[in-house]
Amino acid sequence: MSTVYRPLQVWRGGRLLVELQVFQAFNPWQRARGLLARPSPGALQGHWLRPCNAVHCWFMGYAIDVLFLDAQGRVIKRVVSLQPWRMATCRHAHSVIELAAGEAVRLSIEEGDLCLPAC
Repeated sequence: MSTVYRPLQVWRGGRLLVELQVFQAFNPWQRARGLLARPSPGALQGHWLRPCNAVHCWFMGYAIDVLFLDAQGRVIKRVVSLQPWRMATCRHAHSVIELAAGEAVRLSIEEGDLCLPAC
């Protein structure tokens, strides 16, 4: 079965910053598996876990960038290059977007940006 990606737009100050293609991991099995045994996301690709306020990189062979989002989709914490065997949490996060390491900086995604599904 192929992975289905959905568009997710990142907005700043009322203007579109970038559109990502994300795999929506919204059920318990998909969230538990996350990126384990999967290749690193490509450019402009990510993994969206909801609900989620903590991630780990146990058993992973690569680092990732992590965007913690509140219930409205606003980035409330950005973790750049979370290394294998490490974890990150954000107490008030509602969901998480996992990107390839360095992608958040490359795309200039910052705390305060708004992530919304494209129509």
